[in-house]
Amino acid sequence: MTSKQDDLKAKSDPVLVTGAAGFIGHALSRKLIERGEHVIGIDNLNDYYDPGLKAARLDNLRGLRGFRFAEMDVSDNEGILKLVQDEAVKRIVHLAAQAGVRYSIENPFAYQKSNLQGHLSLLEASRHAPGFQHLVYASSSSVYGDKPMGGKGFTEEEPAMDPVSLYAATKRSCELMSASYARLYGFPQTGLRFFTVYGPWGRPDMAYFSFTRKILAGEAIEVYGEGKMARDFTYIDDIVDGIIGALDNPPQPGDHRVLNIGDSRPVGLKEMIETLEQALGMEARKIMRPMQPGDVTATYADVSKLHALTGYEPKVMLEDGLKRFVSWYRDFYGNLPPE
Repeated sequence: MTSKQDDLKAKSDPVLVTGAAGFIGHALSRKLIERGEHVIGIDNLNDYYDPGLKAARLDNLRGLRGFRFAEMDVSDNEGILKLVQDEAVKRIVHLAAQAGVRYSIENPFAYQKSNLQGHLSLLEASRHAPGFQHLVYASSSSVYGDKPMGGKGFTEEEPAMDPVSLYAATKRSCELMSASYARLYGFPQTGLRFFTVYGPWGRPDMAYFSFTRKILAGEAIEVYGEGKMARDFTYIDDIVDGIIGALDNPPQPGDHRVLNIGDSRPVGLKEMIETLEQALGMEARKIMRPMQPGDVTATYADVSKLHALTGYEPKVMLEDGLKRFVSWYRDFYGNLPPE
């Protein structure tokens, strides 16, 4: 069999994408389908943020040949196991999770169910799947805690044992569960530590999104950490390229690895706001606030490992990325804030 035939055979097996109605899941599913993959997407469609936005993302995907959707919660371990076995799934990208650092302070059990129980459901389904090839799952830069940024990015070798939020603690716990399952049951796994993903079709609870809504509505924005925080803003297309690169390059059977996936060009919050103001052609009224519980001062990804593995190179600068986001926002919402 030629390598081309091998590729076609590999692509005949569906990829399961959890959180398919989410920001990253939607973009990843589209890119996988564009390259000829069959995608099974699942999502519980919760109301953590605008269900209408999730429905619109799903409408986009449902119009694509090669996409099927099932409304399902990842914490449903029996349902997940049945789906993986019935559909002969051999590759999974697990993105579904309860997001949000601040939300975790008031709703801790949502994180226990979605993040911990949900991850365990995918691990159990993977280990029972015949011929299973690779589980790629979403971790987070928040596992590094509130460490000084210094002159270098955060590396995967750092201990990551001092989370400052429950959200971060659940993500680190998922990494540890995956490490144990890889050792016990021998299937390859890759955890991706995402750094501040942004772009069109993004999450309304993210700062750049909520700032856009408030600026257009003539409302003041609350700037936490007095604008001194810095984030490694990473455009959605770059993130998707990194995920697919990792998916296509599994570790050896029994191996588990974690990889940073970010931009490697941290930007201060004040600078991000100025860039957003330029994209909008409007100036924001700002209310300076102190750091909030669970927030970290800075994030900064060292992506040398992902680059060595896949050739990953972030391409989209913040200025261009925010222009693209603002253009999408005005097309989707007009100049009015969403309900």
